[in-house]
Amino acid sequence: MSNRSAEAAEPGQSRAPNDLRAFWMPFTANRQFKQAPRMFVGADGMHYTTSDGRRVLDGTAGLWCCNAGHCRPRITQAIQRQAAEMDYAPAFQMGHPKAFELANRLVDIAPEGLDHAFFCNSGSEAVETALKIAIAYQRAIGQGARTRLIGRERGYHGVNFGGISVGGIVTNRKWFGTLLAGVDHLPHTHLPAKNLFSRGQPEHGADLADELERIVTLHDASTIAAVIVEPVAGSTGVLVPPKGYLKRLREITAKHGILLIFDEVITGFGRIGAGFAADKYEILPDMITCAKGLTNGVIPMGGVLTTGAIHDAFMTGPEHLIELFHGYTYSGNPIAAAAGLATLETYREEGLFERAAELAPYWQEALHSLRDCRHVIDIRNEGLIGAVELESIPGQPTARAFKAFLDAYEAGILIRTTGDIIAMSPPLIISEEQIDELIGKLRSVLTKLA
Repeated sequence: MSNRSAEAAEPGQSRAPNDLRAFWMPFTANRQFKQAPRMFVGADGMHYTTSDGRRVLDGTAGLWCCNAGHCRPRITQAIQRQAAEMDYAPAFQMGHPKAFELANRLVDIAPEGLDHAFFCNSGSEAVETALKIAIAYQRAIGQGARTRLIGRERGYHGVNFGGISVGGIVTNRKWFGTLLAGVDHLPHTHLPAKNLFSRGQPEHGADLADELERIVTLHDASTIAAVIVEPVAGSTGVLVPPKGYLKRLREITAKHGILLIFDEVITGFGRIGAGFAADKYEILPDMITCAKGLTNGVIPMGGVLTTGAIHDAFMTGPEHLIELFHGYTYSGNPIAAAAGLATLETYREEGLFERAAELAPYWQEALHSLRDCRHVIDIRNEGLIGAVELESIPGQPTARAFKAFLDAYEAGILIRTTGDIIAMSPPLIISEEQIDELIGKLRSVLTKLA
């Protein structure tokens, strides 16, 4: 058997692998990548370092997750200390202090009324957990017929079967069969005829929430367990909720005894200028899913925040029995918990949630300055999230934005694309000068696009 891995690097050096065949990369054009690899070998603050020694300004916080920037000392040191002290503790029928401490700290910064945290390993698992809790809760309170789940078109809720079932991105669904039964979808909130180039929340579209009443009439409320939406839909290309839309969803779900789940895997931890979107929009859902920024993207971890009413509904019967038959080997993992605690302390110490809110107007103006660029057909923003939508090349969907992504990498900035939409979500530590650099280089890339 041949050794295909790179030779061991000298201390302090990083080397690209000399064979790329074994790794089947996620959400990647594998053949294109392996012909011209783009390798990061280091990171610090706002920048990545490439295998050829260039610095790349991170315009995406990794994958929406490194909210405090890269290789932050407090987080790194916490992980090192925990790994040396205790690497793993059983997640079932045993505990360790940091998991309980992190749950307490998380509840402290969560919207008031969300009093309990269930830990998992990712946003996808957080969604699966929330959906299962929703159905089990309805059964626990004597509403066992409530098994139906309602998602939304263009929604992204991870890649497990529950998540892609309630999700509404066709390419994530069409390959995998019939998915979960008993799922329906609200219409998405993108109204280009009325809301192009909106700054922050669009004016039009609150009435789209009333489609939930139609779905309730179709299926009857007695069969519906929960509605799940992203407050700001991220991976589909940044769809910001119209003014009044989320409030109306909350009113309808409460009226019919349907749980409302906010998927805040992207919007949580300061991304839109508040701890959670639920805070910014002043709406209390029944559950919030979170991940990504929970550990600053350093160690996989996710969580579900629930109300006391949901938690307490399970705390019945003999005390020696398991209340919820759900969990993961790595739920509340000690090293992940240590990373989470250090991350939350970094946010607090540096005031990063408040900083995101203060930078948002500057970010908005910079982003919308690209309106006059060729092929730009819409720009959307909220907090420190932004999207630039490009006109598609006839017969070649996604090609124009992908070319922009490649050119941006060569120009020294990291952006993300979904379809022909460029999405950006920089770390909350970004400066005004770095916003100018990011948008200035993106302008140059767009100007040269065919």
